[in-house]
Amino acid sequence: MKSVNKVILVGNVTRDPQIKETSSGQPVVTFGLATNREWTTKTSEKRSLAEYHNIAVWGKLAEICQKYLKKGKLIYVEGYLKTRSWESSEGVKMFRTEVVVQDMIMLNKRSEVEDDMDYDDTDYDEDANYDDEGSEDSTDKKEEKVEEKKKDDSTMEGDDLNF
Repeated sequence: MKSVNKVILVGNVTRDPQIKETSSGQPVVTFGLATNREWTTKTSEKRSLAEYHNIAVWGKLAEICQKYLKKGKLIYVEGYLKTRSWESSEGVKMFRTEVVVQDMIMLNKRSEVEDDMDYDDTDYDEDANYDDEGSEDSTDKKEEKVEEKKKDDSTMEGDDLNF
């Protein structure tokens, strides 16, 4: 039977991305992301709960995240769950589950993004799909998604998020 391991989150960056490099030279960025879940109880009381996620991004997308993301930025991420394990210096086996990001879209209002980013300065290939190993897979879907995002950004008002 087939299975699915897919994560989609929209939230705020909780700490500035930290970039590291593997022994083979592959860049990896890690940062935190906060999401909020809201619901109404049976007594019509509104409740809210924050959830915090560990994020890992590889390859060219990692470099882009490190360059343009900072604490407080609203972003959309898409990826999969991965649990790592290691042994601590005390000999205790440690585990960490994180979201390995394959796609990221900055959702801040256009004026906020433009203050931080010179669009001509980036060498990110909009037509490429960067996976966790850093390889590129060109698709027409990626181009359509970028064009759709540009169109949606121009019609966004206030805190509205168009998906």
